[in-house]
Amino acid sequence: LSVLLSLLGPALGTGSPDCGGILTPSGLSYRKSGPHLGDFGGLPTVRAARDLTPVCTGPRHLHFCSSRNQINSVKVTELSLALIPDAGLRLSIDVDLSVVPAPSTTKVTRLSILADFHLEMNPEGNLELVPSSCRPTVEETQSSEQQDRSTPRLSSLWGPGNGGNGGRSISGQESDICLEVSKLLLFPNEQLMSLTAPFPITPSCQLQYQPLAAPVFSEQGITVSLQTTFQVAGTAVPLPVSPVPFSMPEPASSRSSHLTLAFSEHFYTSLFFALEAAGAFNVTVPVRASCRAQNHPPLPRQMGSLFQEDRPVLLQAVFRSSPRVLLEEGKAALQLFLTVHVGAGSPAFQSFLSVNVDMSAGLLLSVADTRMLISAAAIEDIELSLAASDVGPVPADLLQELFLPAIHEEVPAQMNAVLREGVFLPHISSVTYTDANVAIHKGYALVTCNLQLQARTG
Repeated sequence: LSVLLSLLGPALGTGSPDCGGILTPSGLSYRKSGPHLGDFGGLPTVRAARDLTPVCTGPRHLHFCSSRNQINSVKVTELSLALIPDAGLRLSIDVDLSVVPAPSTTKVTRLSILADFHLEMNPEGNLELVPSSCRPTVEETQSSEQQDRSTPRLSSLWGPGNGGNGGRSISGQESDICLEVSKLLLFPNEQLMSLTAPFPITPSCQLQYQPLAAPVFSEQGITVSLQTTFQVAGTAVPLPVSPVPFSMPEPASSRSSHLTLAFSEHFYTSLFFALEAAGAFNVTVPVRASCRAQNHPPLPRQMGSLFQEDRPVLLQAVFRSSPRVLLEEGKAALQLFLTVHVGAGSPAFQSFLSVNVDMSAGLLLSVADTRMLISAAAIEDIELSLAASDVGPVPADLLQELFLPAIHEEVPAQMNAVLREGVFLPHISSVTYTDANVAIHKGYALVTCNLQLQARTG
C-alpha cells in the first residue's frame, strides 16, 4: 500500500504521461517479517494492534468495557490487502480480544473486519483513499470454561438487548468500528498529499512526478501514469512535446518483482533539456596550449598574433540545440549538440574561434536505493566543424589536434559530475528499492525491483 500511495498525487487535467508504475500483486502482499507481521501503509502489525486498541476499549468508541466485560489484550492475528479489479482494494483484519466477563472466566473473542477502499478526488485536488464498505463481525473462539468454538454472537460481547453498554445498538457499534478503521488511512493520506513535493537534481533544478488520473486496478496490479515536470530556480521549464505517446508496457506474466517502473525516451530527453536550461552542463575547459608559451604547444601563428602577451587558452562549451536521448534494445545513447568557443582567458575571456561539436555518448543506467544513476560512458562518435573564426580558415585536422582531446575528456566528465547523485524515482520516505534491474527497450527503460519498507518510529 505504501508503494501504491507513493505513486499517487494531485491529478492533472491536461498533459501526457512520460513514465509510470505498476504495483504488482506480489508487491501489494509484500510482508516484511513473516506471515503475521505485515505492513499496512508502512505500519507494522504491532502498531496496527495499538491503533485498533481504541476500537476495542475506548470509552468513547465501542464501549466493550463494562462492569461485566473487560478486555485485557488486543492482538492482530491477520492483516491483508487484496486487489479488486476495476474497483479498488480490500482490507481484511482479524483481531483476537482477550475478554474477562467475570472473575473466573476468560474469553478469546475474534473481531473480523472486511473493508473496501476506492480512490476519489478531494476538494483540494488530491487523490484520497476512502472506505466504500465496512463489514465487522465478532465471534467467541475460546473460553477457560468451554474450549470449543461457540456460535458467533455479536451480543455475547456487547451485552443483551439493543441497549448493550450505555444503550448503544449493534449497528451503532459497527459504525464505531468502521470509523476507527477509516482512521487507519490518516497516515497514508497524509503521505499522499506530500508526494508532489519537488525532488532536487541540482541546487537550482528540481523534478516532480504528477499522476494524470486515478490508478487502474486490474489483475496485473495497480497501474498509474505519471507526468514529470521540472523547475529551474522555482520556475517551470516548458518542455518539448513528446513526438510519440507513451503508455505503460504490458507486464510479463512471469514477473515476480514487487514494482515495475517505466520511463520513456522522452522522460530522459526532458531531464537533460531541463538540466541544460539550468546551465548545469555549461563548462569551461583549459586546453594544453597557449598563445605563446614554450612549455605547451603554441597556437598557430594567425591565432597567437591576436595577443601581445602570453595567455592561457580556454574552451567554453554551450548547447546550440537541446540534448537528445535515444533508447534502443539493450542500449541507451545521449546525443549532444554543442558550440565550443575558443578564446584566451585571464583577465577576461575573449573568444576568437567557435567550433560546432556533435557528439554521441553511451549512457549507463542503474538504480541505488530510490535513485536512478545515470552516467555518460565513452564517447562513441564526435564531429568538429568550424562555426566562426576571427583568424581565417582553420583546417579540420588542426581543430581536432588542438581541441578534440579536451572536449573528449571534459564534457562527459562535467555531465557525470552533475548526475553523480542520481535522479530520484517516485517513492516515499519509508520505501527503499532492492534487487533492482534496469532493462532498456526501444523507446523506454524498464525498472523492476522489490520493496523494503521501513517501520515508522516515534
